[in-house]
Amino acid sequence: MSDVKQTEAQGEKIVLITGASSGIGEATARTLVKAGHKVVATARRKERLDALVEELGSDKVLAIAADATDYDQLAKVVEQAVAHHGRLDVAFANAGTGVSQAGTENGDPEEWKRVIDININALLWTAHATLPHLRERKGHFILTSSVAGRANHAGSIYSSSKWFAYGFGQNLAMEMAEWQGRCTTITPGMVNTAFFDEPKPDKLDPQDVADAVLYAISASPRANIREVHLVPTW
Repeated sequence: MSDVKQTEAQGEKIVLITGASSGIGEATARTLVKAGHKVVATARRKERLDALVEELGSDKVLAIAADATDYDQLAKVVEQAVAHHGRLDVAFANAGTGVSQAGTENGDPEEWKRVIDININALLWTAHATLPHLRERKGHFILTSSVAGRANHAGSIYSSSKWFAYGFGQNLAMEMAEWQGRCTTITPGMVNTAFFDEPKPDKLDPQDVADAVLYAISASPRANIREVHLVPTW
């Protein structure tokens, strides 16, 4: 058996992660590499990606700096990933952001543009650019929505963007099922990331979401983990 066929038989997957330079994306890259997978890590901050490669190894992580809100840049990332590895098994559309000014009347329209670009457009761009390659592998698309995408929050633009992500994930799962592809929507509660000015040690850790990603992609091909909903225990 060739090296490629042997590693595939052992379950090694090639996984693209957007927003991989910090928080959930960074934790997921570490977790997947530890589990025996290979990661294509993309984000805007090249220095953070380079540090991840140095830590985990260039044989395990291919880092490509790009802005996920720019379709052309993201499409080139996917092209480079497939050219390098010969395939793509999983795409994790994780890049996301929030707002500093809550509500609609008192919100900042400039912030809303950024939220829509990252939480909605980058998600769509990731799906559009990766689906042809995932189809070839009967692959897996994973996206990060939020508990805020399953509940109403007064005037929240962030919550509305995550409602979109949640609904899109459900619709995409139906589309991918036509060719035995799998789609998982992850809906975490508050996660202790650099997004918050103050640490939130009593909330979820990025590692919790990373473990959910590993759980979803490790399931038997006959099982489609359609949703993983995580909330803090206390």
